[in-house]
Amino acid sequence: MAMTFDIVPLRCRAVADSTKPFSEIAAASARRARGYGAGARLALLGVAANFLLALIKIVAGILGNCYALIADGIESTLDIFSSLAIWFGLKVAAEPPDEAHPYGHGKAEPLASVVAAFAIIVAAIGLAVESVREIITPHHSPAPFTLAVLVAVIVVKETLFRKVAGAAEQLGSSAVKTDAWHHRSDAITSGGAFIGISIALLGGPGWEPADDWAALFTCGIIGFNGWRLLQPALLEVMDTAPPRELADSVRQIAAGVPGVADVEKCHLRKMGMEFYVDIHVGVDAGLTVRDGHRIAHAVKDAIRAANPAAADVLVHIEPIEPET
Repeated sequence: MAMTFDIVPLRCRAVADSTKPFSEIAAASARRARGYGAGARLALLGVAANFLLALIKIVAGILGNCYALIADGIESTLDIFSSLAIWFGLKVAAEPPDEAHPYGHGKAEPLASVVAAFAIIVAAIGLAVESVREIITPHHSPAPFTLAVLVAVIVVKETLFRKVAGAAEQLGSSAVKTDAWHHRSDAITSGGAFIGISIALLGGPGWEPADDWAALFTCGIIGFNGWRLLQPALLEVMDTAPPRELADSVRQIAAGVPGVADVEKCHLRKMGMEFYVDIHVGVDAGLTVRDGHRIAHAVKDAIRAANPAAADVLVHIEPIEPET
C-alpha cells in the first residue's frame, strides 16, 4: 500500500540546501516587520492629525455656535482611540511566531479592524442622536468663519485618506484600510456640515437647523461605511477563504512544477498581511520518498516566489497510480 506524508516546508531542511528555509524565514520576518511598521507609522500619523483637528473643530464650533462642527470634533476624538487600537493591533501582529502562537500574531490586525469599525458605528449613532436633539432645540445660526475651518479639515482629511488608502492597498492590510476610511468618514462629515452651514447662512431665519440636518444625513453615511468595514474584518477573523482567484493562481503555480501530476485540494487563509497555504499535490506513486520530498519543496518554493505574501506552505503528497 502506498504511503502518504505531510511536508511542513518552513520547519524542515531541504535535501539540496539545508540553510535555505532559515534564510526564507528571516526574509519573511523582515517583510512582515516592514509592512506592519509602515502601517503602525500611518496609524500614529492619524492620531496626531485627529488630535490637532479635533481641538480646532471643537474650539471653532463653540466660538462659532456650530453644533455640527462640535460633533465633528467629537468624532475626530473618537478616531484618536480607534487609530491607537489599530496601531496596537499592528504592533502585536508584527511579533514573530512563538511557541504559544506558531502561526504568528496576524489575527491581531483584523481584531483591531473590528474595534475600529465598531468605533465608527458607535460614533455615527451617538452623533445622530445629538443631531436630532439639536434639530428640535431652537438655536442661532452658526458663524460664517466655521466654513473656512471645514474647508481646511476636508482638504487635510481627504489627503490623509488617499495616502493611507494607497498604503493599505499596497500592504493588503484590512486594519490600515479601516484607518483610511476613518479619514474619509471625517471628510464626509465635514462636507455635510459645510453644506448645512451654508444653507443656514444663506436661508436666514428659520433655516438654523440646516447644519443639524446635514450632520444627521452624514451620520447615516458614516454608519454605512462602518458596517462595510466591519464585515471583511469579521470574515478574516473567522478564517473565511480569500478570493477564489488567489487560490486558482496557487493551483496553477503548483500544477506547473515538474513532477506534479495533479492538484487535489488548495486551502488558503489570511493572517494579517500574509497568507497560509495548505495544498495536496499528486505525484507518481512509484517515486521514492526523497523524490516526493524534493517535489514538495519545489512546490513550496514556486508558490512563495510567485507571491511573497505566502508566509507558509504546507504540502501534502498524494500518490497517483499509473493507469493500466
